[in-house]
Amino acid sequence: MADLKQTPLHAMHTDLGAKMVPFAGYDMPVQYPMGVMKEHIHTREHAGLFDVSHMGQVIIRAKSGDVRDAALELERLVPMNIADLGENRQRYAFFTNDKGGILDDLMVANRGDHLFLVVNAACKEDDILHLRAHLLDSCDIEVITDRALIALQGPASEAALSRLSDDVAAMCFMDVATTQIMGAECWVSRSGYTGEDGYEISVPNDKAVEVAAALLAMEEVAPIGLGARDSLRLEAGLCLYGNDIDTTTTPVEADLKWAIQKARRAGGDREGGFIGADAILAQFEKGADHKRVGIKPEGRAPMRQGTVLFADETSANPIGEITSGGFGPSFEGPVSMGYVPVEFSNIGTQVFADVRGKRMPATVHDLPFIPANFKR
Repeated sequence: MADLKQTPLHAMHTDLGAKMVPFAGYDMPVQYPMGVMKEHIHTREHAGLFDVSHMGQVIIRAKSGDVRDAALELERLVPMNIADLGENRQRYAFFTNDKGGILDDLMVANRGDHLFLVVNAACKEDDILHLRAHLLDSCDIEVITDRALIALQGPASEAALSRLSDDVAAMCFMDVATTQIMGAECWVSRSGYTGEDGYEISVPNDKAVEVAAALLAMEEVAPIGLGARDSLRLEAGLCLYGNDIDTTTTPVEADLKWAIQKARRAGGDREGGFIGADAILAQFEKGADHKRVGIKPEGRAPMRQGTVLFADETSANPIGEITSGGFGPSFEGPVSMGYVPVEFSNIGTQVFADVRGKRMPATVHDLPFIPANFKR
């Protein structure tokens, strides 16, 4: 425990009575006295505040000074259309390896004269090494260490944050902006990982507690831990790196084809050209053998990560595995995601899971389990 890092909000979490756990090398709040179930519902119905300062924040600047040059260089590492990303717009992306596997998923924003990246905590050191190994000749890479990152999520997020900044109400989903909040220059995106409307706010370390406390003082805002963050993103059908996607899963297998724009696909203006393009574009053409799907267990018992799936009640040969699972408070039942052969991936297909030695029925379910509420 002594080796765990702390975010700038660590003391605030303990003062609020949070239960702290190790996560990605940090001492992080998994829940508060409200409890995971109520935290989840509060976020869906009002607004929840999350500390995500453990994630990595990185700026990429082209040595030429042209942000498009930086975008084209980054396109060698991700299969997304970054060069045509509008100024003050953000896009979901992922790094890929030679075999088309996913090294990490991330967010990329065009800030006019530079790109701003947010990467996962567990992968950030490897991601930074990856960027430096491939881009240092053409780009300057700055790792941001003097800023916290908080996420305000839920239908009341706009009303809450608007009390501190006049600029944020006009933002739409995936917009980014720089705004003053309580005298601090904050980098704000209208995004998040819960399926709800909301914002992610990069705030200087020395102002992080003040800004977070001001939000928490509002009646509709409550502190939310990692437990509810996981159940919220699972209901929203969003992947957790290391569970649902990793170096052994391709974007096609993970059902993330939507994230690869036409410009990078076969016949596009900048077809391929990224690491793993041959493998990924071949799967676009021929399909993949297995696919990530939503899985709805029958009954009330959750089917958690590692649960093995079978085609029927008696078969000895597994067909797949649950990668994320738990109880969905808003869905009012257990929810899971996992991988199955494509012939079992149609909505409504029945499968069976081995739960403590018993074959329990489940059905393939459409994702997300709860409709997204983004402000378009």
